[in-house]
Amino acid sequence: MDTGSTSTLIHFIDCQYDGLAVPDWSIQSGDSWCVFGRNGSGKQLIDQLLVGEVMPSHGVVERTLGADQIALISFERQQATYEEEWRLAATDIIPEDECGTRVVEFLPRQRLEDPLIDQLNMRHRLQAFYRELSTGESRKLIVLKALLDEAEVLICDNPFDSLDQGTVQALSEAFRLAVESGVAVILLLSNRSDIPEWVEKFGHAEAGLLTAFEGKRERQVAQLEAAMDTRAIVQPGIPEDAIRLEAYGAPHIAELNQCTVRYGDRNVLDALTVKIAPLQHTLVTGDNGAGKSTLLGLITGDCMQCFSNDVSVFGHRRGSGESVWDIKRQLGLVSNDLHRRYTVRCDALSVVCSGFFDSIGLYDTPTELQIRLGREWLRAVDMTDQAEKPFQSLSYGEQRLVLIARAMVKSPLLLVLDEPTQGLDELNRERTLGFMSAIEARRHSTLLFVSHRQDEFLPLFKQHIHLTLNF
Repeated sequence: MDTGSTSTLIHFIDCQYDGLAVPDWSIQSGDSWCVFGRNGSGKQLIDQLLVGEVMPSHGVVERTLGADQIALISFERQQATYEEEWRLAATDIIPEDECGTRVVEFLPRQRLEDPLIDQLNMRHRLQAFYRELSTGESRKLIVLKALLDEAEVLICDNPFDSLDQGTVQALSEAFRLAVESGVAVILLLSNRSDIPEWVEKFGHAEAGLLTAFEGKRERQVAQLEAAMDTRAIVQPGIPEDAIRLEAYGAPHIAELNQCTVRYGDRNVLDALTVKIAPLQHTLVTGDNGAGKSTLLGLITGDCMQCFSNDVSVFGHRRGSGESVWDIKRQLGLVSNDLHRRYTVRCDALSVVCSGFFDSIGLYDTPTELQIRLGREWLRAVDMTDQAEKPFQSLSYGEQRLVLIARAMVKSPLLLVLDEPTQGLDELNRERTLGFMSAIEARRHSTLLFVSHRQDEFLPLFKQHIHLTLNF
C-alpha cells in the first residue's frame, strides 16, 4: 500500500439502521480509531455496517474497497467459526479420525514463516485443530488471519479480551505497525483502560447515536470523557433466598491430585495438584493455552479425562458412581465454552431459569419461586427490560450478563467463573466484581475465578494458581 498519502476508504453520511444513527463518519487509510460504547449501545450494528453485512435504511455509505479488503475480529465471528467446525464434524465432509480444520489451514500458505506468528505465540499450535484452541488462542488466530491476509481495514470488537498480558502487548504493537503501513484500524472498545496510546481518533456510541469527535487527540479524549455516563452504579443486592455455605461438611470443595491431561502429543496439564477448601476463593491465571479452562473442566466434569485422574468434587471421587446431576446441582458456571454452546432459541428469562436445571434451553416448567428468583437476578445485572427478548438477539455483552445471572440463580456451593467479564463494559465489569465481593461477605459460594485482567485480582482471593505453557 502507498503510505505517502491517505485516501477515504469508507464514509457514512446521515446513515440510519435499526435504531443506530451515524450522522457523519469518514475512515481514511492509516487511521487509528477507538469507538467507545457500553453494552447494548449499538457497537455490534456499527461493525455490521462497516463490513457491509447490512445496508442503512436511510443515508449513504461511500466505499472505495471491496468486502474482501475488510476484516472483522469479534466474538460473534469466533462463534460462527466454532459452529461451522461443529457442523463439519457432524457430517461426512471430514474423516472420522480428524477434528475439523487445522490452524495452519486458516492462514495464507505464503506467509507461514512470518514472524508475527511467533510474536503472538502461535507457532506451536499450527497443526492443532481449531476446536482444540482456547478462546484466547482462537482470538489470536482470527487476528493473525486478518493481518496476514493484508486487509486494508481491521475492525476489532474488544480485541484484547481473553488475552494474556504478553499477547495484549504484542497484538497492540501489531495493530500499531499496521496503521503505520497504511491500514485503517478501528477498535470498538468497552473499557477505557484498553485504549492504546497510539490511537489518534475517537468516537462514542450511546443510545443508538455514533458521534465522531474532531480536533487533536487531547481534545477528543476530553470529549470522550465528557460524554461518558458517570453515574454511580446501583448495586442490587443478592436475593434473600440465597443460601449460605456454612453447613457444608467436607474438607474440600474440589481436590485434584497429580492430574495430567494430554491432547495428542501435548500435555496441557502435567501432574497438577490443586485443593480448594470451602470459602477458599481461588484465582486462576496463566498464558493463553496454558490449561486454565482444562483445569476448570476437570472440576465441572466437562473434561472427560477427569475420570482417568484423581479428582474429587464435593467429597465424591470422579468415576466412583456419583451422579453427575447431583454435582451439577451444587455448581454454577460461566465459561466461554458454555457461551459458545448456548445456541438454543429462548428468551433471556428462560436462559436464567435454565440454571436451576443445568440445561442449555429450558425443558422443565420452573416454579413460581424460580421465576421470581430469575427475574431478581436479571434485575441484579440490569437486564430487567430484556427478560422477554430472544437471547440470540442480545449483544455479546448482554448475553454474558444473562449467563452470569444463570450461574448465580441457584446459590451454588461452587461458582466457577471462567473469564466472566469478557465482553462486558467497564460499568458491568464493576457490577460483576461487586457481586463477587457481596458473595464473599454473605459466605454464599466458593469462587473459582479465571482472569487475565490485573484489575480483577481482588483481595478476596485466598489462593492464586498460575499455569504455564507446556510445549
